[in-house]
Amino acid sequence: MPGFVDPREAGPRGNQALVFVDSNVLLYAVDEGDLNKQQAAREWRAELWKSRRGRVSFQVLGEFYVNATRNRPSAREEARAEVRDLLAWNPVTTDTALLETGWKIQDRYRLSYWDALIVAAAKVSSCRYLLTEDLQAGQELNGIEVVNPFLRAPESVL
Repeated sequence: MPGFVDPREAGPRGNQALVFVDSNVLLYAVDEGDLNKQQAAREWRAELWKSRRGRVSFQVLGEFYVNATRNRPSAREEARAEVRDLLAWNPVTTDTALLETGWKIQDRYRLSYWDALIVAAAKVSSCRYLLTEDLQAGQELNGIEVVNPFLRAPESVL
C-alpha cells in the first residue's frame, strides 16, 4: 500500500483535508459481527488509502491490536499485518507535548483521557476530521470535526 503525503502539503479543508481514524473504525473493518458497519468501515479505509489522507497514532494502533485479538488469539498475525500496513500513515507518538495538549483538550471539552489524546494526535497530524463513532458527530473539537463513518460516506469529506 502506498505511503501518505506529508501533512504540510495538505490544506485544512476540502479535497486535501486529512482524516484521523479512531481504532473503532479499524476494528469494524475486520469484524464480521455487523456487516453494514464492516462495509462502511472498509469503504472509508479504502478511500483513505487511495487518497493518502488517513492518519493514526500509536495509541490507535495499540487499541486496534488489543481489541482485534482479545477474543481471537488466532487473529494475531492478521492484526499485526494490518498494524504494519498502517505504519505507512506515519503514526503520531505520545510525547510530552501531546500529553500536555491532551490534558488541555480533556479539561476544555470534558473528554476521557484517551479520547482527548486522540483529538490531540489528530491536531498534531494537521487533520481536519476525526473519524469515530465514539464522539458526537458534527462536534468541533479544537478545530477538528467529528465524523461518524456510519452516518457519512467518504465522498462527503474527501
